[in-house]
Amino acid sequence: MSEKKADYSSLAQTLSWKDGVLTLIDQTLLPVEVKFEEQKSIEQVWDSIKKLKVRGAPAIGIAGAYGLLYGVKDKTDLSREAFLRELRKSAEYLDTSRPTAVNLSWALKRMVSVAENMKESTAAEMYAALEKEAVTIHDEDRAICRNIGLNGKVLIKDGMGVLTHCNAGSLATSELGTATAPMYLAHEDGVRFRVYADETRPLLQGARLTSWELQQSGIDVTLITDNMAAFIMSKKLIDLAIVGCDRVAANGDTANKIGTMGVAILAQHFNLPLYIACPSSTIDFETESGDDIVIEERDPEEVTFFGARRTGPEGIKVRNPAFDVTPHELIAGFITEKGIIYPPFKENLKKVFGE
Repeated sequence: MSEKKADYSSLAQTLSWKDGVLTLIDQTLLPVEVKFEEQKSIEQVWDSIKKLKVRGAPAIGIAGAYGLLYGVKDKTDLSREAFLRELRKSAEYLDTSRPTAVNLSWALKRMVSVAENMKESTAAEMYAALEKEAVTIHDEDRAICRNIGLNGKVLIKDGMGVLTHCNAGSLATSELGTATAPMYLAHEDGVRFRVYADETRPLLQGARLTSWELQQSGIDVTLITDNMAAFIMSKKLIDLAIVGCDRVAANGDTANKIGTMGVAILAQHFNLPLYIACPSSTIDFETESGDDIVIEERDPEEVTFFGARRTGPEGIKVRNPAFDVTPHELIAGFITEKGIIYPPFKENLKKVFGE
């Protein structure tokens, strides 16, 4: 029997590439306004990544790959070596937009490698190959997300409550998401379950994005504030947690949106499994442990303002780390495109994904 595929046309597509133009949905305006914005320069793509107009590790990687094309599209009359210099410079520039999510640097390195390996090619030929590679990265992500969903949907049973944090949904990827992919495919199979979405302070990605897209798809979703998760767990309304991630160290320590470590600690206390859903491109074997992951610090005004309203006194000292690191011992498993990886993670991640 052929596999039935649901219609996800109601979900806004995060980004698209057509006729040499990158268009993305401005996620800072959701859920009030759905606005698609054409990108006109590499500087605009850098700014869109930095300002979270496009966000989510896989989507950032895809946007970076397309953004790199803007950096060299008018350089195709250069010599091969001069073109490569401009390409590397553009990749280094884009990589500074957000340091924690490894998918961005992964995609940029992959793009640069394609050009470097074209030993006898002209700049124009390299640009054509780069555009093809960026489209391939985009297409691969769609397939990866579906496989994550297929592998993870077995965890979701009738009557379950599933907690998720931040947004690792279709808006963070090309389609279906990572953490939400098992939810979409379980829903497609007729499994009856409910999702609790943490609002995810300070920028409310769970409230603005996850609850919005799950509601659009007809999934039973309830929005809660971050500090309600313990109460909901104590009432036995949650059976497991599934979140995404921005970087996985070689030992399984995982960086994800700030607050994820707290969810993991709560899940351990209430004896609930926490799963990380991620593509293989998010696993960074060059980073030994979570101690080595660079954590992005963002603008203090994200904390001292709620929208346009000031909520903290002027001049107050602020910490605003965008991510925290969940120790590997708090993680039940990694839902990947190649299956669910269980402990010991250092050995098993390497066995499945190591070169």
